[in-house]
Amino acid sequence: MNFSDFIHPIRRPLSRRQLLRRCGAGFGELALLSLLAENAAVRASTPSRSPLRSASPHSRARAKRIIFLFMHGGPSHVDTFDYKPKLISDSGKPLPFAKPRIQFAKTGNLYKSPWEFRSHGQCGAKISGLFPCVGQHADELCVIKSVHGTNEAHGGALLKLHTGSDTFVRPSMGSWISYGLGTENQNLPSFVTLNPSYGHGGVGNWSSAFLPASHQGTPITGGGATEPPSIAYLKTETPGATQRAQIDLLRDLEQSRFNGLEIDAAMESRIKSFELAFRMQNEAPETMDITRESEATRKLYGLEDPKTAAFGRLCLLARRFSERGVRFVQATHGYWDQHENLTDDHGRLANEVDRPIAALLTDLKTRGLLDDTLVLWGGEFGRTPTVQGKDGRDHNPHAFSMWLAGGGVKRGFSYGVTDEYGFYCVDQKVHVHDLHATILALMGIDHEELTFRHAGRDFRLTDVEGRVVREIFADA
Repeated sequence: MNFSDFIHPIRRPLSRRQLLRRCGAGFGELALLSLLAENAAVRASTPSRSPLRSASPHSRARAKRIIFLFMHGGPSHVDTFDYKPKLISDSGKPLPFAKPRIQFAKTGNLYKSPWEFRSHGQCGAKISGLFPCVGQHADELCVIKSVHGTNEAHGGALLKLHTGSDTFVRPSMGSWISYGLGTENQNLPSFVTLNPSYGHGGVGNWSSAFLPASHQGTPITGGGATEPPSIAYLKTETPGATQRAQIDLLRDLEQSRFNGLEIDAAMESRIKSFELAFRMQNEAPETMDITRESEATRKLYGLEDPKTAAFGRLCLLARRFSERGVRFVQATHGYWDQHENLTDDHGRLANEVDRPIAALLTDLKTRGLLDDTLVLWGGEFGRTPTVQGKDGRDHNPHAFSMWLAGGGVKRGFSYGVTDEYGFYCVDQKVHVHDLHATILALMGIDHEELTFRHAGRDFRLTDVEGRVVREIFADA
């Protein structure tokens, strides 16, 4: 008798292929259970409050809101706010130390700034002739000259500055602040981005990524010298009562789908974003109507001059959104990427923004808003002190300048040191993660406590790094 005679007909040994086929459903069930558990964890970690409702900070907030004036392309720090007399005296000579191992492009000898630096204000800050109007506010500025990043390319550098990561999809700085503090005005977004760039990281620079969709930056496009900025799809011919009924029906359907159980966090965020869009139809157009401003204010921002009108309008809108309770407003200008023709193009670009930026600082101070509004200026990296081509500079993430004003920072103050030519940071270094940690701290947020659980781990803007640079705090 053979052993096979004792095997029941329906329990014959399975081949490897049959075994995998029959177990496939089981593996799928395990994956489904894992996803359901993850969704439950996300729902548990999501605040039950309205996503945009104003929330209390972790500690005393020195600033209530931020205006980020982003100079896309990377303005040259050695031609703007980091005065280097040694670069002047050694211009035309080879760099006396090694250049970075990885460079975006080849550069030549040292190249002095085409602009003269002059002392400004009681603090005596040396500021380039590119910014004579901003220079008049030197006693309001806190210039950090030792910011550094990790990426030589625009795309990676922009994402690093805006999201804290140049390799993974992460929420943007504005989205994190929105998530942590909400908005002071339920009829406006907590995060607005004016004239955003759709290149070099694109929407990733104002995306909420895995945070609730309510914290996504609202892009306001346009803003040329004659073209008024606008919010896409804000206008509709559907009556308000009909829109309200549609949103209410959507919410009722969602609630009935879960039959009293906890609402799906992602769907809830989408519904709330619809509700916000509905409410914005009344308040956003009024906020963006700068014809309500006085003639003196419009002239202050340079709206009568075709050279300054475009960015002047964005700066004025930034003030209007900020004073109405928007937490984070970004105004983008560019393109500051002068690999050649530095003198003409940096000169033109600075001329477009200098007067409007000075006007914004003046306007905020006059209205009593500067003390609790943090103004941040800068680009994604600096530029080399060595020349590229006949008249240009290459990307330099190893050292660049950014300045802050208002919002609890020291006034007329400089922090950080670069080498005698401005190629590398040498003292009081401020990494991008440190900058983020410091900005959050000024808003009263502990960067280590502002977390969101996603994909099985807690994420934060500063990842696992970041040092708060308290030395620049006015009360330090």
